[in-house]
Amino acid sequence: METNQFLGVERIERLMRKYSIPCIISLLVGALYNIVDQIFIANAAYLGSYGNAANTVVFPLTVIALAIAVMVGDGCCAFVSLSLGKKEFQNAKKSVGNSVVLIIVSSLVLCAVYLLFSDQIITMFGGTINMETYRHSKEYFFYISLGIPFYMFGQAMNPIIRADGSPKFAMVSTLLGALLNIILDPVFIFIFKWGMMGAAVATVLGQIVTAALSIWYLINMKTIKPEKSDYRMDFRISQKTLVLGICSFLSQISLVAAMAAINNMIRKYGALDPVFGQDKYAQIPMAVVGIVMKFFQIVISVVIGMAAGCIPIVGYNMGAGLNGRVKELFTKLLAAEATVGLAALIIVEFFPRQLIAVFGAANESIYYTDFAVKAFRIYLCMMILACVNKACFIFLQAMGKAAASTLLSMVRELVFGVGFALLLPIKFGLDGVLYSMPVSDILTFMVTMFLAFRTYRELSAKGKTI
Repeated sequence: METNQFLGVERIERLMRKYSIPCIISLLVGALYNIVDQIFIANAAYLGSYGNAANTVVFPLTVIALAIAVMVGDGCCAFVSLSLGKKEFQNAKKSVGNSVVLIIVSSLVLCAVYLLFSDQIITMFGGTINMETYRHSKEYFFYISLGIPFYMFGQAMNPIIRADGSPKFAMVSTLLGALLNIILDPVFIFIFKWGMMGAAVATVLGQIVTAALSIWYLINMKTIKPEKSDYRMDFRISQKTLVLGICSFLSQISLVAAMAAINNMIRKYGALDPVFGQDKYAQIPMAVVGIVMKFFQIVISVVIGMAAGCIPIVGYNMGAGLNGRVKELFTKLLAAEATVGLAALIIVEFFPRQLIAVFGAANESIYYTDFAVKAFRIYLCMMILACVNKACFIFLQAMGKAAASTLLSMVRELVFGVGFALLLPIKFGLDGVLYSMPVSDILTFMVTMFLAFRTYRELSAKGKTI
C-alpha cells in the first residue's frame, strides 16, 4: 500500500499548489451549479427577479445537503490522513467504507423529507413573500430534491478522493458535471422554455455525472482500497470520522440558520419599506441578497478550497509529529487567504454595478440596482476578516482540534450570524440585515486571533522538523 510519505518531505508551497488548486476548482465548480442557474434565470425575462428570489429560497436547502455531505467527506479525509500518517492503514480503509454507507443512507432520508414536507420547508425559508415567488420556488425545489442523493454522494466523495492522493480526479469529476449543467441551462431555459424546472433538471443531470465518476473511482481507489468488510458499520470509526467533520457540518448548517433568519427579516422589514412594501417590488431585497451571497460563495469557495486542500497535508504531518511543517503551512495559508479577501473587497467596493449587471439588472427597476449596490458594499465590507476566519476554522479541524474548530464556527454563524440578523433590523430596518454580516465577522476575528496565537505557541513548543 502507498503511504503518501511525500506529504512529510515535499516543500510546503508545492504541496499547497498540488492539493489546494484542484480543491479550489472543485469547490468553485460545485458553487457554479446554483450560481449558473441564477444567472440564466435572472436573464430570462419570463422569470426575472421572481425566479431569482425563488433560487434564493431554495439555495439554503441545498446547503443542508452539502453540510451533511462535507461532514462525512471532510471528516473521512481528515481521519484517513491522520491514520496514514500514523501508519494505521486498516482504520483508513474502514473510515472510507463506513463513510460511503453513511452518505447513501443520509441522502435518501433527506430526499424523502424534502419531498414530503416541501410546502412547510419553502414557507420556513421565506418563499411566501408573494405568490409568483412561491410558485417558482415549489417547482425548482421539487426537481432539485430528486437529485439530492447524487449531489451528496459526489460532494462527500470529493475530499475522500483527495485523501486517496487524487486531487486532479476529484476536480475533473466535479468539473464535468458542472460543464454539463452550463450547457443544458440555456437550452432548457431559453429554447425549451422549461423555466425553473429546466434549471433544476440541468443541475441534477450534472450531479448524476459527478456521482457516476465518483462511484468508478471508489471501485478503483489507488491508496486506501476498502474491502467488503470495511463497509460494515464500525461505531468507533464512524464516530471519530464524524467528529472530525462536525466543523464542516456546522459551518454549513449554521449558514442555513443565518440565511433563514435573513430571509425572514427581509420579508418582515421589507414589507415596512415604502418601496419594497409594494407587492410588485417585494421580491427584490430577497433576490438581491441572494445574489450577494452567491458572490460571497464564490470567494469562500476559493478560501475553503485553499484550506480544505491542505487537510491531507496537515493531517499527515500532525500524525507524523512534524509540527514545524504544520506551523509553516498555517502561516502561508493565512497570508494567502487574506490576499484573496483583499481582492474580493476591491471588486465589491468598486465594481458592484458590473456584478449586478451579470444577474439581469437590465430587466429590472432602478430600485433593484440601487439596493444591490448598497448590499454589496455593506454586506461584504469585511471580506478580509471573513476569509481569515474561515481558514482558521478548517485548519484547526485538520489538526484534530474538533472542539475548538466547532466552537469557533458556532460562535460565528449561530451566535453572531443569526443573532445580529435578528437584532439589528429592529433598530436599522432592512439595512440592519446588511450590517449583520460585517459586525459578525469583526467579532469573530477577535476570537479567531486568540485561537490562532495559541495554536502557534503549541506548535512552537513541541515543533519537530525534518
